[in-house]
Amino acid sequence: MKLDTSGLESAAPVWGTPSELVDGLSAALSFELPNTTDFDGFQKEAIQMVKPAKGTTTLAFIFKEGVMVAADSRASMGGYISSQSVKKIIEINPYMLGTMAGGAADCQFWHRNLGIKCRLHELANKRRISVTGASKLLANILYSYRGMGLSVGTMIAGWDETGPGLYYVDSEGGRLKGMRFSVGSGSPYAYGVLDNGYRYDMSIEEAAELARRAIYHATFRDGASGGVASVYYVGSNGWKKLSGDDVGELHYKYYPVMPSTVEQEMVEVAGA
Repeated sequence: MKLDTSGLESAAPVWGTPSELVDGLSAALSFELPNTTDFDGFQKEAIQMVKPAKGTTTLAFIFKEGVMVAADSRASMGGYISSQSVKKIIEINPYMLGTMAGGAADCQFWHRNLGIKCRLHELANKRRISVTGASKLLANILYSYRGMGLSVGTMIAGWDETGPGLYYVDSEGGRLKGMRFSVGSGSPYAYGVLDNGYRYDMSIEEAAELARRAIYHATFRDGASGGVASVYYVGSNGWKKLSGDDVGELHYKYYPVMPSTVEQEMVEVAGA
């Protein structure tokens, strides 16, 4: 019995001698490089040219009762507002929060990935991971993807055995510990309010109002920030959402419309 292998043979005709085919396959592939003396600079400029503009405002600070975290909810694609209801404060575990600034997909994916790793750490070690450990874990992951186009600027805030903790982590692998941070295009405006009103010995209500007011003023001045100002508090019993206020309504809370007074009213004079 003879097997029919004609179906396995290529139907395309092969042109040229065997030696020509071998030479063609062994030749190194070549392509033209851009005519520039600074190729690294050209590459950076090309990336910036196609990189979409992003905007957001997030902040977090430590005070005597724990950590206060706040953010807006606007997502932008260049000059286009793509969403007004983005959840920029992500729950990593019941005692830890992460904020989102940069690329939405990058931040959401890596925060979700961090949450998985934190849960696995808890199952393996029979204790929750510290804020320091979680932030270092995320910084190491992002550093391994450095230069590959990720856009992440996040804060990891939480409560562990040592008390409140707050770290800033970015897509270049940078990691900073601090008492207060603000990240995003609206952060200079938020810092102005935050630095002016911050005190370590604030109550929870005072801290929440400061965070809300800082987010509002950032959305007022920064066109890429807006939507809803969400405020979260992280304490010894875990995180809790305190408020979510539309910034349009907050505007009239901080700047109420005052009734205008008429200085002089024109009265129609009856004819003589």
